Amino acid sequence: MQSVKLAVSALALAAASATAAAARDNVQVAGSSTVLPYASIVAEAFGENFDFPTPVVESGGSSAGLKRFCEGVGENTIDIANASRAIKDKEVKACADAGVTDIIEVRIGYDGIVFASQKTGPEFTAFEPADWYNALAPKVLKDGELVDNPYTKWSEFNADLPDVEIAAFIPGTKHGTREVFEEKVLAAGCEATGALEAMIASGMSEDDAEGACISVRTDGKSVDIDGDYTETLARIDSNSNGVGVFGLAFYENNTDKLKVATMSGIEPSTETIASGDYPVSRPLYFYIKKAHIGVIPGLKEFAEFFVADEIAGPDGPLANYGLVSDPELADTQAKVADEVTMGESM
Repeated sequence: MQSVKLAVSALALAAASATAAAARDNVQVAGSSTVLPYASIVAEAFGENFDFPTPVVESGGSSAGLKRFCEGVGENTIDIANASRAIKDKEVKACADAGVTDIIEVRIGYDGIVFASQKTGPEFTAFEPADWYNALAPKVLKDGELVDNPYTKWSEFNADLPDVEIAAFIPGTKHGTREVFEEKVLAAGCEATGALEAMIASGMSEDDAEGACISVRTDGKSVDIDGDYTETLARIDSNSNGVGVFGLAFYENNTDKLKVATMSGIEPSTETIASGDYPVSRPLYFYIKKAHIGVIPGLKEFAEFFVADEIAGPDGPLANYGLVSDPELADTQAKVADEVTMGESM
């Protein structure tokens, strides 16, 4: 993990001493493996520059982090949940049912979902969402009929793709990355191939058809990775035909081992994600338990530090690591400073 040392005066952030009455004196964070590297960088810098202990940052996935976040209020529960997707209505309800009623949503920037393969393996270019749907769906549209997926090689449905066995390593269902992959790749591909329309025409309800669009085959061509991106990388290291789904930052830190594919003709980069040209990207968040502000020493200071221009801005260390800075970062800074909770207006 790279070390980031910053002069506090340059940030113009006042660090209060850790004197709040609490049994726990450090901020505790859990959640998305995609947000983890950014949060760890910020936690390290915060510990070096402020008169507070270094926050404890754990991974586990967006859903798992939000589940822990929603367990209740108190020193035995975490203060912040990192997420590579927005919190769901059912999670907000679960929080409220457990007494977590005031939640501050903080968008830190954007990340791209990239498709990458072994550096010395076949060239996977010219991907479209339809290719991933045809590769992974249990049923596909062929000759106008919905049939059990017969495809074993990428070239069988797209001659511009390699004539190699399909071996896809995708995020498991507990990862926020999986939801973006389902929505912007599988669901989009299902519609593009005509499979969605065919499912509805066959008598399926729209909801059932949409659910079927994001299901994946279970014959070994698609493998769920429940661990972090390092596990996906290990699978590709041992399979020259493998293609994995990664976050942009992880790919950019492993370009010596991986080569990236285009999606809809666009190569993922900070520039193409910030411009909106790259089609598979997502906002990254963390959620703060407002009831813990003023009780857990350093919680608000850590949140303000995280979204400061010098940290999360386009010239900050998070951008150097791969985060695409949020064009509306100033609004987020104001929201954190004013402790504006979800549902409140600024």
